[in-house]
Amino acid sequence: MHQVRWWSVIALAFALLAGVSGGVQGGTPADLEIEERAMAILERVAKVLAQAQRFSVTVDIGYDVVQDSGQKIEFGETRTIVMRRPDHMRIDTVDRDGSRRGFIFDGKELAVFDIEDKVYATLAKTGTTDEAIDYFVNDLGMRLPLSDLFSSDLPETLRQVVQAAQYVGQETIAGELCDHVAVRGVRTDWQVWVTKGDQPQFRRVVITYRRSEGQPQFWAQFRDWDFSPDVQDTLFVFRPAEGAVKIPFARRQSSEAGEQEEKGGQR
Repeated sequence: MHQVRWWSVIALAFALLAGVSGGVQGGTPADLEIEERAMAILERVAKVLAQAQRFSVTVDIGYDVVQDSGQKIEFGETRTIVMRRPDHMRIDTVDRDGSRRGFIFDGKELAVFDIEDKVYATLAKTGTTDEAIDYFVNDLGMRLPLSDLFSSDLPETLRQVVQAAQYVGQETIAGELCDHVAVRGVRTDWQVWVTKGDQPQFRRVVITYRRSEGQPQFWAQFRDWDFSPDVQDTLFVFRPAEGAVKIPFARRQSSEAGEQEEKGGQR
C-alpha cells in the first residue's frame, strides 16, 4: 500500500531550534549571549506574523542532501502558502523537476495530494491551523518545512529555543534593506534577514545543521508577502484530480516518534 509522498525527498525539515556556529566575518567567535537588538528584531517580526489574521507568501527553497561520498547535492522547490486564521490554510508546492503536490486544511478536513503520483489522502480534523499542523507533523509523522514559522506561538517558541543572538548588520536582499541577525540554538545555526518598516517580514532564512554529518544547509527566500489577500472559501475546498486514487495516511510508529524527539522535533 502506498503512502502519501509528502516532501519525502527533504532530508532536512525546518525547525526553529537554531543558532550560529561562530562570530561574524572579521570578528571573534560569539559567546552564548543574546544581544538585545538582535532579539528585539526577531520578536518584532514574529509578533507581526503570529498576529496576522490572513496572509500569503511565496517561498523559494533549497536544501542539501549529503551523499555517501560526503558530497552535497542541492534540491529545491517553490511553495505558495495562504493562511486565513483561525482555521484555513493551503500550501501548493512545485519541485524543481516540475512535480506538484499540496496541503489543504479548512477547519474540518485535512487533505494532501500529489498530482504526478495521482494519489491523495484526507481525514476529518477540526480545530485551528496550529492544531492541524501539530497533528500532521507529530501524530502522522509527516514533514512540513517552515511550519513553526507560521504558528501563532512563534514569539514564545523563539524565547524558548534561542541560546544566542547577534546583530550582524544591514544588508540588501532582493532589493530590500534588511536587518541580518544570526542565532544559535541547541542543534542548528541559523541566520535571518528581516525587512525594515512598520510591518517587518522574513526575507531570507539560512539554517546549518551543525550536528548532522557534513553540516548540510537549508535556505528559504520569501517574496510576494501580502497581509490582506482576497482569499475566498473555494481556495480551501479540496477536489481530487480526475483519476486520482485515495490512499490512507500511515500513522507514525512509536519508535519513529522517539527518533524524531531525539533529533529535536525537527519539522
